[in-house]
Amino acid sequence: QVKLVESGGGWVQAGGSLRLSCAASGSFFSINVMDWYRQARGNQRELVASITNPGIVNYADFVKGRFTISRDNAKNTVDLQMNNLEPEDTAVYYCAALGVQLLKGKADYWGQGTQVTVSS
Repeated sequence: QVKLVESGGGWVQAGGSLRLSCAASGSFFSINVMDWYRQARGNQRELVASITNPGIVNYADFVKGRFTISRDNAKNTVDLQMNNLEPEDTAVYYCAALGVQLLKGKADYWGQGTQVTVSS
């Protein structure tokens, strides 16, 4: 029983910044990979950034150096710092925990999402 809760979404003008946070709670030993996905209206869900347990990070090309992903294993959180936001960044952002090690095995979990709206 693992739960992911996103926070930090909201409205911002183009060029502004937001910081998203995702907190994992429940009974688990570790999380292999934590991802941020996003899904705009009428579009497919796309990977924004990922970070492994050792802290290896990967970003989608459209981030263009604007976003930074980080995790705090002591707090079981993963953050996404988003700078210089553009209207194209408008989407629902989802946190995903992949390869969650449970007592009985591994599983994947998804948060409910948080809305990010960037106006021109």
